[in-house]
Amino acid sequence: MYTKKDLIKDFQEIVIDPKGTLLVHSSMKAIGEVKGRADTVIDAFMEYMESGLLVFPTHSWSEENNEDDIFNPKTEKSCVGILTNIFRKREGVLRSLHPTHSLAAYGKDAEEFIKGEEKRKTPCSREGTYGKLYDRNAQILFLGCTLKSNTFIHGVEEWNQIPNRLADDTVDYKIVLADRTIEVPIHPHRAPVEDVSKNYDKLTEG
Repeated sequence: MYTKKDLIKDFQEIVIDPKGTLLVHSSMKAIGEVKGRADTVIDAFMEYMESGLLVFPTHSWSEENNEDDIFNPKTEKSCVGILTNIFRKREGVLRSLHPTHSLAAYGKDAEEFIKGEEKRKTPCSREGTYGKLYDRNAQILFLGCTLKSNTFIHGVEEWNQIPNRLADDTVDYKIVLADRTIEVPIHPHRAPVEDVSKNYDKLTEG
């Protein structure tokens, strides 16, 4: 059974930069048994990255999310795993305002990192958080999952205007803020190419 100390040692051994920027894609089921379960995993990440920037996806693009196309960042569940839902509720964690592809961030520059996502018109725009990951030379960790969950590649495709990746029509989302509600049109990943991300693991180095 893994402990928090074991996990932190593993982070060190795979050379995660504790002062850098780390995006974590995760599957808790694939990790195995951990003393304290999912909370311990989050504890380990937050402790290890306390001098850097820790980021988890808290996406809500699923059909079960955003009822009536309303996104409330305080209450909307993430559709990408238990670790992301625990992380987004932790003290000091900030969640971006993107209605379908929000990210939650903790640590250095977190507020600046998530700023402006309510202005984005696509899931992973170059000016948004996924573009900022590129600018920050972020590391991306796949914890118990494959490159098929690599949303960053969606961003690369957007930035290079690869055809048939975004829908022509928009979905008008409402984002609930503390003092008002705003409307944002988003071009979703509803293109003629069926589930293109299932091919992303072909990028694995041979």
